[in-house]
Amino acid sequence: MTGRHLLTGRHLLTGALLLSGLVLGVVSAIAQAPVLEWRPQTIGVTARLRGVSAVSSRVAWASGANGTLLRTLDGGDLWELLPTPAGAEKLDFRDIDAISDRVAYTLSIGSGDPSRIYKTTDGGKSWHLQFANTDPKVFLDAMAFWDAERGLAFSDSVDGQFVILGTANGGRSWDRIPADRLPPALPNEGAFAASGTNVAVSGRTHAWIGTTASRVLRTADGGHTWRVTKTPLATGTSTGIFSIAFRDRQHGVVVGGNYDKEAEARNNAAFTSDGGATWTLVKDSGLSGFRSVVAFVPGGRSLIAIGPAGADWSTDEGRTWQPVLAAPSVTSPAGFDAFSFSPDGTTGWATGSGGRISRLAILR
Repeated sequence: MTGRHLLTGRHLLTGALLLSGLVLGVVSAIAQAPVLEWRPQTIGVTARLRGVSAVSSRVAWASGANGTLLRTLDGGDLWELLPTPAGAEKLDFRDIDAISDRVAYTLSIGSGDPSRIYKTTDGGKSWHLQFANTDPKVFLDAMAFWDAERGLAFSDSVDGQFVILGTANGGRSWDRIPADRLPPALPNEGAFAASGTNVAVSGRTHAWIGTTASRVLRTADGGHTWRVTKTPLATGTSTGIFSIAFRDRQHGVVVGGNYDKEAEARNNAAFTSDGGATWTLVKDSGLSGFRSVVAFVPGGRSLIAIGPAGADWSTDEGRTWQPVLAAPSVTSPAGFDAFSFSPDGTTGWATGSGGRISRLAILR
């Protein structure tokens, strides 16, 4: 299933993750594993939130259905509901990429006109429409930025060709990368519009995109030319790569699985140490279920993978994983769709259905 089929609450809400109230989780069987503390935060909205971007341990942005845009400046004690751009009240903002406490980009999904990119430079008080899609076959899925000026956005393929947009001027213009610089797409190949993390960037020139066909597109020249590699992750109507993360230009991880079978743990994680040219399937000590987002702890080799049915932790660049366990006192666990670490690696935020946001603190 590509982004056009969205991902309904029925698909991603069921299952259990790990928190309600003040939750403590520990990664078992790792001597130096941190204790993970989840702190649910009061938001005041009920929309499903599938976008989140942390600027620091105190500043983060979130986005979701029904034109919902949020920001915190105090570590989540208060989340401000930001004005919705005019004409965007029904849009589903599946991705948000924050540059600072005042500058952020957000992307909405849908075939044709609903696929848009907005930007704010005044802390969300106003939003400028940067990309207004007019192609009825284009369906934007996610985006990522190397810096405040340069970024990429990815759409489901159109007529056998990948659709990648790039900007080098802070989004004032978004230009489609010519087809002759891209490999051909497989039939109906696109991306799952789940957590906004199937596009990853590193340095100033490297980027990777995970697709529904469990392939990875990669560029080493700032998006001018691209190659594609097949990964060993399972593929199918509801199965493929949902998230990709790189800690540097060589070491990366892809995760996913089958969102219709969230507890199934089969061929749903792989890692690379050569920049994505080859991928190795995690066969033993793998993820314990479907995962919609994966993220490296900044500056280290550890990762967290989160989905509606649970979470897993790795300390070795994704080669082995252990479940993150909820405290026995949890009585109403619920899952998450998206996650983002602060650059210092001490704090993160997870977002999900019902306007839920929880802050993750790594207790050393």
